[in-house]
Amino acid sequence: MGHDQVVTSKGNDHPGNGPAVSREEFDALFEALRTWGRWTPADRGACNRVSPEHVRRAADLVRSGTVVPLARPWDTEPGPDNARPALHYMSELGDAEAPEPSVHKDFLGADYHGKAVSHLDALSHIAYRGRLYDGRTAREAVGSRGARFGAVSALGPLVTRGVLLDLPAVSGEKWLEPGRAVHAPDLVAAEEALGVTFGEGDAVLLRTGRLRRRRERGAWDLDAASAGLHVHAMPLLAERGICVLGGDGDSDVRPSPVDGVRSPVHTLALAAMGVPLLDNLALEALSAACAEAGRYAFLLVVAPLNVPGGTGSPVTPVAVL
Repeated sequence: MGHDQVVTSKGNDHPGNGPAVSREEFDALFEALRTWGRWTPADRGACNRVSPEHVRRAADLVRSGTVVPLARPWDTEPGPDNARPALHYMSELGDAEAPEPSVHKDFLGADYHGKAVSHLDALSHIAYRGRLYDGRTAREAVGSRGARFGAVSALGPLVTRGVLLDLPAVSGEKWLEPGRAVHAPDLVAAEEALGVTFGEGDAVLLRTGRLRRRRERGAWDLDAASAGLHVHAMPLLAERGICVLGGDGDSDVRPSPVDGVRSPVHTLALAAMGVPLLDNLALEALSAACAEAGRYAFLLVVAPLNVPGGTGSPVTPVAVL
């Protein structure tokens, strides 16, 4: 299958991207959504919203026991959406003379922040105007040995209520075309159509149909064009008090509608709101499972690697219906 060609416009005039946002408007929005100083420990950010009671209520959502993994396969092939392919090679093949039993070992490695690996972004991943979440100075908090604040190891495992906002299922499209911006009214309309409401302590997962489009049309450069949230949708997510935001892309619409800020949703979520992100999830099977079950809320389990100083981690989130 050949690679799909996605035609994009330069700047903020991409069709369907929505209104352009000036740097001054974005800075005002950043200040309005800041939750700095709200929680202890600060580097868990919005995950502090998830109490034992949240976990108990999420567990009550398990009815059929259907388990749906949400990670993409480990992608070792280069392509327009995989500039730094993951590594997988055999480090021992059991062919050397040694006592029984023979042993087979393999090595895995990835520069996982990108468009190919399903991963979690910790709060140390993004700084805006030199500051991480909670106002920590990035140059002081993140160095060659990793992050001393906002590391993925501070987050630990997350168990909470997940909500899938399946936008193509609502619109009747196969997918949202690259460059399509999702606004707050789109999220509310999806809630109404799907019979679900997201709220305090929830993890919201946004399906745009990216992987279905990739399967049918081929890969494309997601930095050039991808469907995702417009920054004007973020106040709704902040008002509802979500703990995690994720999707089958990286949540940002591209091209960016904000002058001079290439990943404005990342910036608002991580650096202002303290909301970790789940990028590049595999949501096609979850879409089918939710449609079959007739419900779009489920138990969600996310267990990142315990990497001291890590700015994130590859993950295999699991939804249980």
